Amino acid sequence: MPEAAELPTRREEAWRYSAVDRLQGENLDAWRTIDIAAGETFRETLAIADGEATRPTELHRWRVSVGEGATCEIFAVLSSAEYARLEIEVTLGRGAHFEFGGITVGGRETVREFVTRTVHAEPEATSNQTVRSVHWGHGTGNFLGNIDVLRHAQKTDAAQDFKGLLLEKGASVNAVPQLEIFADDVKCAHGASVGQLDEAARFYMAARGLSPDLARCLLVQAFLGDALVSLDDDDTREALMRHALDKVDKAL
Repeated sequence: MPEAAELPTRREEAWRYSAVDRLQGENLDAWRTIDIAAGETFRETLAIADGEATRPTELHRWRVSVGEGATCEIFAVLSSAEYARLEIEVTLGRGAHFEFGGITVGGRETVREFVTRTVHAEPEATSNQTVRSVHWGHGTGNFLGNIDVLRHAQKTDAAQDFKGLLLEKGASVNAVPQLEIFADDVKCAHGASVGQLDEAARFYMAARGLSPDLARCLLVQAFLGDALVSLDDDDTREALMRHALDKVDKAL
């Protein structure tokens, strides 16, 4: 009989906050390969939401190669499964662009996370990643994002932006943005923040006649919407947002 695959541990950086005990029986070597030819535009959306096909563990691992002058756009919502993980490794050619927008929501004891590694392998490539997490109960949302800029990848422009919103005590979000830069003519930035709903904004809305529940819903919707701003397909953006808000609405 073949030996069982060795599971990762939380000592490994990419799995630091993961629910590694829920990986038993998963094929950790199953990577989806996406090759985007020079000058092409590719868009992919992923919604792990409530449905008959959703499994207790949803593990998605993608390796993406973006050719010269090509564009890759990925937008994802993780709102179901006890443990959901989307892991993306992207390698960018000259003048290529990578756009990522991600949303995690959840309560109970769920863990939902994005793990990205963006390799700027050639000059003049750009990347932008925006992730929003809303959690309650004992739910956990994670974002581990690594940007590597190789020595000759001059004129790189890369950014990561993560914000987490905790609706209840006991919930947690974790962000580990990392930059490894070997070129000297680059522009790279990352930011991460965690907080609660803006009470001043809620008071302002209540003073104008909105109920507390409606005010809360609108603030959460605006918060999550940042992750999908770059998605120019209105129907797709609305569908992804609905997956996220349906889960949040049940918790509010």
